[in-house]
Amino acid sequence: MTDGELKVWQIAKHFQGIVAVDSVSFCAKAGHVTGLIGPNGSGKTTTMNMITGLYPIDAGRIMLDDENLTGVEPHRIAALGVARTFQNIRLLADQTVLANVMLGTHRSHRKGLPSVFARLPGVAAEERAAQARCRTLLEELRIDRLADSAAGDLSYGDRRRVEIARALASQPRLLLLDEPAAGMNHAEKGRLGDLILQIRQSGITVLLIEHDIDLVSKVCDHIVVLNFGREIAEGTPAEIRQSPAVIEAYLGREDA
Repeated sequence: MTDGELKVWQIAKHFQGIVAVDSVSFCAKAGHVTGLIGPNGSGKTTTMNMITGLYPIDAGRIMLDDENLTGVEPHRIAALGVARTFQNIRLLADQTVLANVMLGTHRSHRKGLPSVFARLPGVAAEERAAQARCRTLLEELRIDRLADSAAGDLSYGDRRRVEIARALASQPRLLLLDEPAAGMNHAEKGRLGDLILQIRQSGITVLLIEHDIDLVSKVCDHIVVLNFGREIAEGTPAEIRQSPAVIEAYLGREDA
């Protein structure tokens, strides 16, 4: 498997004449955390939805290493090593944490659904191997104590971490996080920041949408700023904090 470098080149998306994303280009370097920030409605989630194939792009090109993701269906993009979380947590509340995380292993299963339903040889062994891998992942993320708890009984911060664990269970080379700190308190945000840095250290490329500029500054190597669907700045966290265009469009508004 290759490194996981994402290249977005002049992508655009229109909705009934409204320009949601207008000729946006950036590179998320392999093994780095790239932040995608901007005011509400600036096109961040639309950009992420185009990268993952949920929205077809109207113009431009998206590449993951040597793979062209442009026009590729979402399940095929996932199979190429792209995983994501959403703004709204999407866990099965009545299932255990382990069961939720195991859902992320489906693309690596060699046995298809017919084999599973027929209980053909090899299915049980594959299931045991996936379960062991997920337990190891939960241990690495320091939430193994929650493995047998119902997802619906967890705190908000722990549910977010379980959702990230499920995405990691697919063994991605690119992980997209859409506002993972939304609704978290200060302590939970601190633990989330440590988790993102841990993911980065493992070599996975991360694209992060987040409004908490302190968290973004802590974990990101590079930041891209959108406003009204267009890129207005990019650079290191220090450069972005000092950018007059960013202060005017985003940081100043938040700090006011």
